[in-house]
Amino acid sequence: MAKQQQVVVVGGGVIGLLTAFNLASAGQRVVLLDRSNLGQESSWAGGGIVSPLYPWRYSPAVTALAHWSQDFYPQLAERLFASTGVDPQVHTTGLYWLDLDDESAALEWARRENRPLSVVDIDATHSAVPVLGPGFSRAIYMANVANVRNPRLLKSLRAALLALPDVTVHEQCAVSGFIRDGQRIVGVHTANGDVHGDQVVLAAGAWSGELLGSLGLTLPVEPVKGQMILYKCAEDFLSCMVLAKGRYAIPRRDGHILIGSTLEHEGFDKTPTESALESLKASAVELIPALAGAEVVGHWAGLRPGSPEGIPYIGPVPGFSGLWLNCGHYRNGLVLAPASCQLFTDLMLGREPIIDPAPYAPSGRL
Repeated sequence: MAKQQQVVVVGGGVIGLLTAFNLASAGQRVVLLDRSNLGQESSWAGGGIVSPLYPWRYSPAVTALAHWSQDFYPQLAERLFASTGVDPQVHTTGLYWLDLDDESAALEWARRENRPLSVVDIDATHSAVPVLGPGFSRAIYMANVANVRNPRLLKSLRAALLALPDVTVHEQCAVSGFIRDGQRIVGVHTANGDVHGDQVVLAAGAWSGELLGSLGLTLPVEPVKGQMILYKCAEDFLSCMVLAKGRYAIPRRDGHILIGSTLEHEGFDKTPTESALESLKASAVELIPALAGAEVVGHWAGLRPGSPEGIPYIGPVPGFSGLWLNCGHYRNGLVLAPASCQLFTDLMLGREPIIDPAPYAPSGRL
């Protein structure tokens, strides 16, 4: 086992929480800091589909993390539920993609990656999803795609983390910069005083680029706003996830239906807008006409940590020993979290990594 060190984790979203959980489970002392409350930003706001929206449009680097995570999610959820009593609700529904422009690329990807994606006759699709709107002509389907109820996942992760020894959590504790000893990073400055550590992990989502900028490094991670709406329907109203024209409907087990999402470059403003509400409602009714009469029970926005090609930064920062990154997951933080945080833990503790870490290394990418 690696010798015990104090690791300071900056950011308490799904990436920070799971990083802290993995390190604490391996016997490290962990201090987790968040500028607001744990898990209240992008991780809470997302839809929780356990797949990239269009997995064939991503690089092999994203695919490798996604496949590992998809296979691992059910056991992670079981472990968390067993230890906390809070069920993250990993709900395997399958996913229909409708009227894709790049259907042939999707099918070719599925053959290459050995994924169960197939063309489905549109009449059969309507039989399987009776509430689907009439305006679609083609469908492809992947049976084993799940969604996780991300607010429950975050609640469960938080409880599991706080039950471990040698864990300290500070909420409402904004980090303003790093404590340096020459070229070594030995802690962080916060609004509530300095916090020292043997290692510091930056897992601050959309805020990671700003923080790393205080060291004169340019990390191309920037906030990308996404808005969602929520309906409440009967439990058996929608049996599976559907996706068309970049918009999706996700059923939860209790009949809540999530519709998402927008992609907006508005800096750190996450005010929900009337224009997005109307646009999302229009997409909802196009996908599922019966939603025209349903009440919107929620509308919110979050800030994704946008990064080039959506490839996260996982590993040590060159030139600053003691500083590590696990950030920049863009649209796939919930999808990629289990693999990203396992890979990160392997690297920090000197274990054999689960996948080749080279594509995610900050070295050469900052």
